[in-house]
Amino acid sequence: MRLDVETRRDFPILERFVNGRPLVYLDSAASSQKPRSVIEAMTRYYETHHANVHRSIHTLGEEATELYELCRDRVQRFIGAAAREEVILTRGTTDGIGLVAETIGRTLEPGDEVIVTELEHHSNLVPWQLVVRAHGATIKAIPIRADGTLDLDAFDRLLTDRTRVVAFAHVSNVLGTITPAAEICRRARAAGALALVDGAQAAPHLGLDVTALGCDFYAFSAHKMLGPTGIGVLYGRRAVLERLEPGRGGSEMIKEVWIDRAQWNDLPWRFEPGTPPIAEAVGLTAAIEYLEKLTMPRVTEHEQALAQSAMSALAAIPKIRVYGPPAGTDRGAVVAFSVDGLHPHDVAALLDADGVAVRAGHHCAQPLMRRLGAVGTTRASFSVYTSPADVTALAAAVAGLETAL
Repeated sequence: MRLDVETRRDFPILERFVNGRPLVYLDSAASSQKPRSVIEAMTRYYETHHANVHRSIHTLGEEATELYELCRDRVQRFIGAAAREEVILTRGTTDGIGLVAETIGRTLEPGDEVIVTELEHHSNLVPWQLVVRAHGATIKAIPIRADGTLDLDAFDRLLTDRTRVVAFAHVSNVLGTITPAAEICRRARAAGALALVDGAQAAPHLGLDVTALGCDFYAFSAHKMLGPTGIGVLYGRRAVLERLEPGRGGSEMIKEVWIDRAQWNDLPWRFEPGTPPIAEAVGLTAAIEYLEKLTMPRVTEHEQALAQSAMSALAAIPKIRVYGPPAGTDRGAVVAFSVDGLHPHDVAALLDADGVAVRAGHHCAQPLMRRLGAVGTTRASFSVYTSPADVTALAAAVAGLETAL
């Protein structure tokens, strides 16, 4: 059975009409829709189990703690982490990257270097800008080639003995480029640098094995992978985490506190201060279970086929420019395009009138937009519930824009 045929009935919001038309939701890269199993799991938690975690010995407290820690176990299996202590539950990708930048930033010295790429989302740029400015370090960027892939020869030239961190996206949120993450991590480690991977656009769509990937950190968000907002994951290689001091203080991340000092908690709780997103952890568990039931190879195959179909359909329309790696290349579940004579925001508004929801603008990737020479793009993105009919509706709506030119 085709994946969307199997899944669409599980997503209540897809029954909606927008502007009198059935909803065609093509903005999953910004935030995916949620299956009933996720919604019901979170409701059930609030109705029957809610209490704070790790602090109470009463029944509800123990039940909530068990559910929260179950999420960690599910994540460990889903991403291929070697140990549950390597799984830190955060508020999202941005929070996870910020946590790493804050902790690593304390170790930076004048002249040290952080390498990013021209593909990066602002969430993997601004945190590094803040820490290098505070410590006299510098940022350098791996350039992209004309086809939207990274120039690894240039990367080799950028790597020096002062490189401390290489931070890069596994999949571009604009171009759909799938970067050679394992190879970048290998080269970073050979140079003595730590490797952080922004997996926000990869975790929902590709099978993960962070241990095989060889990264030191890997961050992603639940809300892009059928789960709730407000929770994410930071994987950290245990040997690296053990030698880092936490960047944020508060309850839960300590063993003992005096007026002038504190003893840190064990991993992973050392990096989880305050009351965590408990209900959201329950929702993330349900989302992972949903994806695992589908199997990630099927998810990848379904979404990449949709991306290839959308690229071909859009490229055949006059005055349309499609960005990113060419057709036939493995790519993420996004397709960005522009329409000659129309601002991306106008394109999105016109498509919305036809019930087609897409993203428009710079996609929190302004350096990339400058590199492309574009004010912004319109982006269609896909998930397990996206159907070939959705792609057909997108292409028809875009072709109909000719009357607006």
